[in-house]
Amino acid sequence: MSQMIKPSEASKKRAAQRVERAKLDSSATKWGAGFITKLVLMGIVNALGIFIIFTAFGVGSLTLGSLMVVLLLALDWVYFSRRTLALKYLAPGLVFLLIFQAFVIVYTAYIAFTNYGHQHTLDKQTAIESILLQNSSQRVENSPQYPLAVVEKDGELGFAVIDPEEKVLKAGTEKEQLSEVAGKFSGTQITEVSGYTLVPLSELGARQDEVTQLRVPISNDPDEGAIGTQTGTVGYQFISTVKYDADADTMTDLSTGTVFTANEETGFFEAEDGSTINVGWRVVVGFDNFVRGFGDSRYAQPFFQVLVWNVIFAFMSVVTTFLLGMALAIVLNDERLKGRKIYRTLLLLPYAFPSFMTAFLFAGLMNRSYGFFNQMLGLEIPWLTDPTMAKVSVILVNLWMGFPYMFLIVTGALQAIPGELTEAAKIDGATSFQVWRNVTLPQLMISLTPLLIASFAFNFNNFNLIYMLNGGGPRMSDASVPVGHTDILISMVYKIAGLTGEAAPNYGLAAAMSLVIFLIVGSVSLYSFKKSKSMEAL
Repeated sequence: MSQMIKPSEASKKRAAQRVERAKLDSSATKWGAGFITKLVLMGIVNALGIFIIFTAFGVGSLTLGSLMVVLLLALDWVYFSRRTLALKYLAPGLVFLLIFQAFVIVYTAYIAFTNYGHQHTLDKQTAIESILLQNSSQRVENSPQYPLAVVEKDGELGFAVIDPEEKVLKAGTEKEQLSEVAGKFSGTQITEVSGYTLVPLSELGARQDEVTQLRVPISNDPDEGAIGTQTGTVGYQFISTVKYDADADTMTDLSTGTVFTANEETGFFEAEDGSTINVGWRVVVGFDNFVRGFGDSRYAQPFFQVLVWNVIFAFMSVVTTFLLGMALAIVLNDERLKGRKIYRTLLLLPYAFPSFMTAFLFAGLMNRSYGFFNQMLGLEIPWLTDPTMAKVSVILVNLWMGFPYMFLIVTGALQAIPGELTEAAKIDGATSFQVWRNVTLPQLMISLTPLLIASFAFNFNNFNLIYMLNGGGPRMSDASVPVGHTDILISMVYKIAGLTGEAAPNYGLAAAMSLVIFLIVGSVSLYSFKKSKSMEAL
């Protein structure tokens, strides 16, 4: 009988081994090339993180800056601690998950409870400054003339002026106050401005309205006004025709004497007669967006119609692509078929072609007047203009785009099914259909159900196909918002958000609906995964 090691001796042996490994790790930590590489990489990460922190605090985003500080400290602790081996491998994935998933969901949820949208894109302080700047239309009497040149920076127009008192060159844009810059000027002629591009006088005629309406703030103090011009060569000091009273939180129109009081519920400066100044700010509105989205008939009626079609579209997309892909995979899995590699390669070509280009291509092929399909058939089939036919067309196009993926995954799953199962079924006298129904399909569903659930979730939000093929059309005639018969929820939200230019932007309402879509897809996916686990246990 071999000699048994006592528990106490085994414990001592393991402790000694840990000490030896710690010494090796310590030596590698101090002198190893891996540690130096880690230092360099973490130095880059910290430099990037510090840059983001200072940028966030510089623009007043305290929340983002604070979160970045916590994240950076956590990463340093993970990669310089000896007790976080597992986290060293998990940290990159967790960081990307937090940034691209968790943060997006949380921020969307926040926007859903605000009035963020048309006339409400700014915070209150920025909105006040914007109102004062936009109303800088009154020229200050006896103000000096500023020799001026129109400049451009990062796609934004600005002014470069020669300060008549300090005799220095200053430049700025609507978003950046005048500040001293390097450059060259002689007398009243400005020939070079560092960091800016001079706009030639020959181009000013075409951009006259843009130039004459431009105001560049003189300083951080809105009361000092801004520089404006009528000629593009001489600037004057303009002050606002409205005045802000910080103590009373009111705006007064100096020309009419009308007083506008800040309304924190609507995010507008409002007068007693209900009129408002056209620039507002973001405020929390609670569940107003949800009430409007599902209580206002303008949105509720098309929403539920679109929801029903969305479910049908996602379900039919999965069923049709899976059945066709499976049928082709079973046929090409037969070893008696010659040239299987060539056929498989050809069947994967639609999957290799960019999806948005495929949608564009079919939009041309299905054109009612000059599309290839109608010209070949000699008919005028309303592929994309009739509500019912458009839905059928969308499913057919998605079938062409999606079956190669199903063909690919089913082909792989078929290779994993033991051949003994099908052979035993055939020996027992089962027909080909019975083999497929009782052996092949159950085995496929066990391994492919999670992928089918993911495919359903993808098609539920298949924005590219809907938008690129026919823009969600044809439009619903009984809807007061720009929604079409083939729109799915995500494309409807895109239109409601005002990104197509058909409606005023309403990001708060769009975020509320996006949150509902997330809950719907998440709930369906969670339920389906639970059912798939119960099926695996059978």
